[in-house]
Amino acid sequence: MVLSRLLSALLNKAQVVDKLAELRPIRRAAQLTAYAWMKAKIAGKDATTKLLKFKTVRQIRHEASGLPKNVGEVGRRAGRLRDSLYNITHMAGKNLRNIQPGSGKSEGCSFSI
Repeated sequence: MVLSRLLSALLNKAQVVDKLAELRPIRRAAQLTAYAWMKAKIAGKDATTKLLKFKTVRQIRHEASGLPKNVGEVGRRAGRLRDSLYNITHMAGKNLRNIQPGSGKSEGCSFSI
């Protein structure tokens, strides 16, 4: 506990940080960290470009791009679905009303009862 407070107090002083930055082991550690970071970044980009060449991944990306991006788009899609279902049931109701009793035939329907 005391050691962590002492270290944090030392590292918050600009003079101590400057002295540490001048030390060869600290500079080398920073260089190695930057090198590892860049190698991992390049390897990750290479891996993703290889994956994107596969048809399955492209298909998944295409399907994912069709997903709704926000709540408003979900609401619009739900509204269109509701309107479509309403139109279908409304047209079916009209067709059922147009069936003439006893004839077995109806307007707009290709089947007989």
